[in-house]
Amino acid sequence: MLLGVMASAFMVAGPGGVSAETLESALAKAYGNNPNLNAQRAGVRAVDETVAQAKSGYRPQVNASADIGREFSQFDSRQPPSIFGGGGETISRSTPRGYGIQLDQSIFNGFRTDNAVRQAESNVLGSRESLNNNEQDTLFNAASSYMNVLRDTAILDLQRNNVEVIDEQLRQTQDRFNVGEVTRTDVAQAESRLAASRSQASLAEANLRSSIAQYRQFIGVEPQQLAPGRPLDKLVPRNVDAALKTAFGEHPAIKSAQHAVDVAELQVKIEQGALAPSLGVRATVAQRYDVRETGDESLNASAIATLSVPIYEGGQAYSATRQAKEQVGQRRLDADWVRDQVRAAVVSSWGQLEAARAQIQAAQAQIDAAETALNGVREEARVGQRTTLDVLNAQQELLNARVNLITAQRDRVVASYAVVQAMGRLHSRNLGLAVNHYSPKVHYDQVKDLWIGTSTPDGR
Repeated sequence: MLLGVMASAFMVAGPGGVSAETLESALAKAYGNNPNLNAQRAGVRAVDETVAQAKSGYRPQVNASADIGREFSQFDSRQPPSIFGGGGETISRSTPRGYGIQLDQSIFNGFRTDNAVRQAESNVLGSRESLNNNEQDTLFNAASSYMNVLRDTAILDLQRNNVEVIDEQLRQTQDRFNVGEVTRTDVAQAESRLAASRSQASLAEANLRSSIAQYRQFIGVEPQQLAPGRPLDKLVPRNVDAALKTAFGEHPAIKSAQHAVDVAELQVKIEQGALAPSLGVRATVAQRYDVRETGDESLNASAIATLSVPIYEGGQAYSATRQAKEQVGQRRLDADWVRDQVRAAVVSSWGQLEAARAQIQAAQAQIDAAETALNGVREEARVGQRTTLDVLNAQQELLNARVNLITAQRDRVVASYAVVQAMGRLHSRNLGLAVNHYSPKVHYDQVKDLWIGTSTPDGR
């Protein structure tokens, strides 16, 4: 309702017959096409593979080997030959070769594999929350760039219109100067104000170009014809305390930090597992040929259980455990810092939202008063009670009031998105975007238990 005041100005020229782009449809394009967000999704898929890698510790390691060679030996005895043999030269040639299979299976390793799997799963959950946070940033940046284009388009229209108004004012002032009604000073003041208005129009055009570039960066297409944006009031709670409560329970940055604490705590257990005994089994089967003499064969098979008890390994495991414990403390402090950041973001965005609401009301009142004042100054100027400078100043005040209203309307919409983002709820599902919602769990379920295969689920 508030944005309807400047709805006509909030349009970017586009091809005829093209339906207006809405804020929601622009956000849907950003959700599907933003390279940074898609890169984050690929990163989460890469982290999914760490679970399968950790689970490999439960599985056997099987290796096959084969070898072949050529041996030549010559034996020359210095003893004279006798009726019992001996003496002379003996030459032998053989081709020793063989193949075999070895299987190693870990039975117990101090629960290091168990904790590694749990750590990898926590890493996956943390990466998903980081993805959610990245999605929030992408959607917020897209919404901001959308509203920036609307704001700068409207301001440029106002500045161009102001140039036309002052240009007409200068023409009328020159006519009055020609008939002696005003002085050369009045003409100079109008000329100065016209030059300043043209400068402001050029600045507004440059700002619009910058906003269009950001729109292209975050949404992926050039803006064509944009419909007025609307505040996200349906997701904004009634007070800041409710917003803080939601943020502490749902914000993905806080959840990601909590998962980081879990990862660090599991790393302590993994390092401590190096001090525990380990039990494993090795089974081998080998076929050999020409082992001792040409033509012979041998088949060997074995299964050996090995128990290893670490006594002292130079202190490396102890140091690694202490290091992991310090990292746990660091991650807990990081989590506290993230909570403080979220709290500050909620309070700050809430204050900006309330300020924007108040600024809209003040700007609307300012416009009404400035319009009345301008009409009065113009009438008084016609009868000689006001100067040209008075008219120019009144026109400038009205222009400033209209710019303030446009800026406040933009800030109102962006601040509402900022509040929802600070709460951790700026997601495609909450916004009701018409998109295929990305689910990281789909890829995770496809790869978490794979034993073999180098192709990704999408066929690469």
